[in-house]
Amino acid sequence: MKDVAARAGVGLKTVSRVVNGEPGVTQETERRVREAIDALGFRRNDSARILRKGRTATVGLVLEDLADPFYAPLSGAVEEVARAHGSLLIHGSSGEDPAREEELVLALCARRVDGLVVVPASTDHRYLEPELAAGVAAVFVDRPPGRISADTVLSDNHGGARRAVEHLVGHGHRRIGFIGDHPRIHTAAERLRGYRAAMADAGLPVAAGWTSLGSTEPARVAAECVRMTSGPDPVTALFTGNNRVTVTAVRTLTAGGRTAALVGFDDFEMADLLSPGVTVVAQDPAELGRRAAARLFQRLDGAVGDPDRLVLPTRLITRGSGEQPPVF
Repeated sequence: MKDVAARAGVGLKTVSRVVNGEPGVTQETERRVREAIDALGFRRNDSARILRKGRTATVGLVLEDLADPFYAPLSGAVEEVARAHGSLLIHGSSGEDPAREEELVLALCARRVDGLVVVPASTDHRYLEPELAAGVAAVFVDRPPGRISADTVLSDNHGGARRAVEHLVGHGHRRIGFIGDHPRIHTAAERLRGYRAAMADAGLPVAAGWTSLGSTEPARVAAECVRMTSGPDPVTALFTGNNRVTVTAVRTLTAGGRTAALVGFDDFEMADLLSPGVTVVAQDPAELGRRAAARLFQRLDGAVGDPDRLVLPTRLITRGSGEQPPVF
């Protein structure tokens, strides 16, 4: 600042006012100060300035997989809200590994992020209790935290799954299969629960081989699609538990010339361009991210009270695959 003041021919206080955007400086003086800053190649030390205020203006986002199309709009929305609040966003992927999640979250806390938005892989978040007690804000999104209380933003997984199966029942299907993610994952468990509830409401049995939860790897999903739609008493419709499962199911059904109806949970790119278009239960991942980030900054701005649990609605988008009649 001394060098800038000397070059611009002003006092230190004037340089400070220009750098911090304070009033009381003429346009000509501000121009000279900024030209001096540019000529000398100086940059304001935002880290020191922010630390004096007790905040680092950074927040962390830990999610399952940055490459997953579902999480891209969620991440973008969190970043948009963070930017509007003058904060930078640091991302990390847990890979659905609880140990990796804990490692990432604690690493971000060690770097003094102001708050965290977490898509949890773990079912036990007590490791976060010391950080929360120290003032770090945390909001969980897409899935709830385990064994602690914290603000949470979810989609209506149970209701959306229930509506999907009711839709298939309404189009004459009685033998409906469900292929989903690992049952330990909250969203997969809730979608299975919605499937079972809709079947029970319709008075339909669920045969032992009609449900399959596990890895979303294409080989497993494809094998389950073939198994369920083959044999003497195949299912006539499939409800698939997320976008990755749905894409594999479409490929498998198409390659095998199978005519099972299909409704998937999560919309995905080009679902409307296939023939038939894929009927889906659509979430709004961007809105999930916006609501979670907004709640995080409310907490950072001093909001108090018990943790909130917000559940966002889903919507059924009909495109043809879920409206096909059963082939007996």
